[in-house]
Amino acid sequence: MKSIVKNVVNKLIKQKIKISFAESCTGGLLASSITSVNGSSKVFVLGLVTYSNYSKVKILKISKKILKKYGAVSEQVCKAMARNVSKIANTKMSVAITGIAGPSGGSKKKPVGLVFISVKKGNIIKIKKYLFRNKGRSYIQKSAVKKCLKLILSALK
Repeated sequence: MKSIVKNVVNKLIKQKIKISFAESCTGGLLASSITSVNGSSKVFVLGLVTYSNYSKVKILKISKKILKKYGAVSEQVCKAMARNVSKIANTKMSVAITGIAGPSGGSKKKPVGLVFISVKKGNIIKIKKYLFRNKGRSYIQKSAVKKCLKLILSALK
């Protein structure tokens, strides 16, 4: 994973793109992976761990109506997280992650391993839905971060 993280940071530096993150189920793991690379301070502006609905509303300014209607683990909330962290940090690019890392908290409709990732670049927001195998909390979190890094790379091409 180290090489993909370095690749992401180098491409961001080369393209002079600043990035910010709003993480929920990954608890700052994405920000931690980026900041493990020397030089990341040139491009990484802000990482928010908005784990609770309270923090999503108070810090990210996610509408209570959207949260209530769709739930924190939804395409709608993920999109709003990416859009709003980008505004807060004034970055051209942002990433948001929300999901259910388990081992509990899942349902038939939203099982453990369900993760939404959105990548915003400029005015374009792409949202992906993943269902990672339930091989434990750490596996789901690490898998989500790997997908984020790949999505960032594909957005930087």
